[in-house]
Amino acid sequence: MKKGSAHFQVSSRLASLLSQEYSSTEKALKELVDNAWDADAESVSITLPAPMSDEPIVVEDDGTGMTAAEIRGHYLAIAADRRVARGERTAGRNRRVKGRKGIGKFAGLMAAAEMNVETRARSRVSAFTVRLSDLAQIQDIEKLPIEVQGADCGASEHGTKITLFGLHQGLAFPDAGKLRQVLLQEYGREAGVSISVNGKRLGVDDVQGTYRDETLAVEGMSNVRLRITVGEKKSVTRQPGIQIRVDGKAVGRPTFFGLDESDDFPPKLLKRLYGELDADDLRDHVTAGWDAVLENSELLAKVREAAQPLIRRAYSLQYGQEMQLAKARLSRKVHDRLAMLPEYRREYADRAIKRVLDRFFGEPVEKIEPYVFVLLEAIERTDYGTLLEHIADSSRKDIAAIAEALDDFGFAEMAYLVEQATARQAYLDNLETLLANQSTLEATMHKALEKNLWVLGHQFSLFSSNKTLRTMVDKTVGSKYEGDKADLRPDLLLNEDLAGEYLLIEFKRPSHSLKREDYTQAVNYRHEFAKTTTKRIHVLVIGGSRSADYPTSHLEPDVGVLVFSEVIATARRMLDWQLKRSTGSVVD
Repeated sequence: MKKGSAHFQVSSRLASLLSQEYSSTEKALKELVDNAWDADAESVSITLPAPMSDEPIVVEDDGTGMTAAEIRGHYLAIAADRRVARGERTAGRNRRVKGRKGIGKFAGLMAAAEMNVETRARSRVSAFTVRLSDLAQIQDIEKLPIEVQGADCGASEHGTKITLFGLHQGLAFPDAGKLRQVLLQEYGREAGVSISVNGKRLGVDDVQGTYRDETLAVEGMSNVRLRITVGEKKSVTRQPGIQIRVDGKAVGRPTFFGLDESDDFPPKLLKRLYGELDADDLRDHVTAGWDAVLENSELLAKVREAAQPLIRRAYSLQYGQEMQLAKARLSRKVHDRLAMLPEYRREYADRAIKRVLDRFFGEPVEKIEPYVFVLLEAIERTDYGTLLEHIADSSRKDIAAIAEALDDFGFAEMAYLVEQATARQAYLDNLETLLANQSTLEATMHKALEKNLWVLGHQFSLFSSNKTLRTMVDKTVGSKYEGDKADLRPDLLLNEDLAGEYLLIEFKRPSHSLKREDYTQAVNYRHEFAKTTTKRIHVLVIGGSRSADYPTSHLEPDVGVLVFSEVIATARRMLDWQLKRSTGSVVD
């Protein structure tokens, strides 16, 4: 090969970039894979040495490669941002560039003492070597000469091979399994690139967890293969789920085959699912752009029906073990209390605790304990268990016994209603205290009423808010009330009921008298939300009083107005009626 001299080209950020440390050799190697991705490589091969050997690490790709001029002009500019020079996407495959700081191409020097680069492009092969020992002998890295050797090669040859010699003894020896875990996070769902470690391509079975490889029996289809792993960690990849493949090509985004719509499945567990389903017989059921399988495909429905039980079994194996561990951590603290419960209540408590563990799956025991203890307190004190057992026992006898048991259950239900009504009366007392304070703000009343909409009337008791609805409010309102307008931001609550209808409440402070502009503002916000949904939106405006200016005619539909004092008075009347009815029923 012919030789040519080159030098490192550095920016003012070099010192800080070189001082960065990689937490593992595996993460340093992942940087080299990122460079292969940015070079539009279709195949990347990583070969790790045998433990305790002197063999090198080799990272080889079939990307575009580099000429000697590109090495000098771009590659050796180690602190330059590749995106500034050549854009956010690659020239050949239009991939989003992963390289950021430019130093990633030399990440190998974090793991080894010597890095040799051999690259092929446009009928030329170029090679150079960088050694840490050479860097240690100079004060200015820009003065380090790099000998770039060149020679002719075949016109069709392209790609880069990086060889790392002299692995650092201070770092843990590179582990193939750990490297696969690191690469799966970034490249597990990337199409158009094949990555292998020690000759094995990245696959579903590389995820640490419970792995299953099944052939599904689906009527009208052949060779339907499901490979899944339920991971041990909280998230196995940025795109969890099962990727459908037809004729070897990925179709649409990964799916959970209906488990994400199931009420009895913990949502946090979905992030642990990683898999692929090969179903070539679906080729006639794929959209023209291969974006998805047709939703009304009968074959897809059959595949889902066959796949879901297998997925659940895989979860039960992995998740069951973890649930047992979680229960074991709690058992010492709840064992004595469970032992004091009657057997039927103990069984109910076990099921209830399991539901708590399902709900808070993956959370630390310290966070779960309070919920379990409150649950046990309720089970220890309630009389429902006894009555339910009585009803169940009566069903095996006669109709009269069932009627008697249901009558007993009614006593307990009335007792509960009395207890609830008493607690709500205390709540209204405190709400009136807030109302009487002239300094009470809209946000205070919002917080007090957000989860107690029964105060507004029984028709509103089924409405509730969630994170998505709160985000909608923040996005809509926040964009209009910034800077000097921030103090004028209205206090809105957006709720949804079981029918999917929305309730938009605008709160005003108790000292505020509602005017026409308050009505107009609330209606305008409904118009804003209506741009993003087709659901029916009810509107409530709540304040301290109504002025003569507040409109009473020609109102838009589903717009109501309430005054805090009237709301509380109506709620008290309802509670009084409930208490009298309950007490009267007991006396009768």
